[in-house]
Amino acid sequence: MSIQQSISERFVRYAQIDTEADPNSNTTPSSMKQKDLGELLVRELQELGIGDAHMDEWGYVYATIPGNSSKKVPVICYCAHMDTAPDCSGKDVRPIIHHQWDGSPIVLPDDPEVIITTEKHPYLKERIGDDIITASGKTLLGADDKAGVAIIMDLAQRLSQNPGLATHGDIRILFTPDEEIGRGVDKVDIQKLGAVAGYTLDGGERGMIEDETFSADAMTFHITGISAHPGYAKGKMVHASKVLADFLQRLPMNEWCPESTTDREGFVHPVAMSGGLEEAQITFIIRDHETSKLASYEQRLESYLKESIDQFPGASYKSEVTEQYRNMKEILKDQPHITDYAVLAMERAQVTPNRSIIRGGTDGSRLSFMGLPCPNLFTGEMGIHSKQEYVSVQDMEKASDTLVELAKIWEEKA
Repeated sequence: MSIQQSISERFVRYAQIDTEADPNSNTTPSSMKQKDLGELLVRELQELGIGDAHMDEWGYVYATIPGNSSKKVPVICYCAHMDTAPDCSGKDVRPIIHHQWDGSPIVLPDDPEVIITTEKHPYLKERIGDDIITASGKTLLGADDKAGVAIIMDLAQRLSQNPGLATHGDIRILFTPDEEIGRGVDKVDIQKLGAVAGYTLDGGERGMIEDETFSADAMTFHITGISAHPGYAKGKMVHASKVLADFLQRLPMNEWCPESTTDREGFVHPVAMSGGLEEAQITFIIRDHETSKLASYEQRLESYLKESIDQFPGASYKSEVTEQYRNMKEILKDQPHITDYAVLAMERAQVTPNRSIIRGGTDGSRLSFMGLPCPNLFTGEMGIHSKQEYVSVQDMEKASDTLVELAKIWEEKA
């Protein structure tokens, strides 16, 4: 394998490695096959002369691109996640490069019913003429977030093999497992990173920079009914699953749910439920850009369940709330230069910056509250978590250019 690889060659190779996360596993990483990619990345980094590259027992890859500045420059970190979402199969991915794509519908050969069009994906209209990479129709592509991985590896190659390309300080590289199941930074060693700021490479359209996310909780209700023999149940049985069904019926259909909200509107969303006669359980995710609203959402949700409980005498419930992540803006608003430098870097790379909010979270959400303020930058990954996922090679190249300029700016401002 040649050390010198194009960003598209890297991406295609990484995409073919199955790294699907497993939400039902309690291990870290949740699927050991994620380490297959981690081990490959360590070898490639070492071949580039980055001697401290290593993977720890949890599957996290750490490395340092040594600085070449005579100044004392703050250490920054570039981060991407190696896993793919369990929503769509990541096994036996077959990437296809559509060179200088002409704008016509892309029919995926392994399932001709999967067709990628500009009508379904309006951003594609801006990418006519680019080299577009898709999967073959039976799997996701894994651009989320192997595009980010390939971009950071491309940067490492460029800076390692062309010392005169940029004057910069130390750059930490971090590749994480299990981001797609919300556990991507559970075992990160912040002290080992030793960085003052980070940037995740996990965004979509060219120029996108995101420094505001949802704040997120999970809320689980445990409903208890009363068991009785069905033949002699009159006046005795209280069916826990029927309480749960009544509860769901009380939730608004045209507001306060993902299918009816957009922009800065928050929501509650049931993600898992189970149950039988005596016990039933349901878990919601709670989302809003204003952390203070989460508690009121949780109180409102509980009020609906209490109404149901009142209709089923003898039923009872318990609830629990788990914090998932918080809006990174709460941290980044006090250090606006971190985002401003990224905006300037895009402009220098001839990319039009587009500040936007995330109706979700990233590894950077939690990293920001762990002491590593961390906005999210574009990679070109689009149609994620689906068979219609795609990425533009030129978008990835522009993201790599942006990282070069960003490292230079941190050195200039030191």
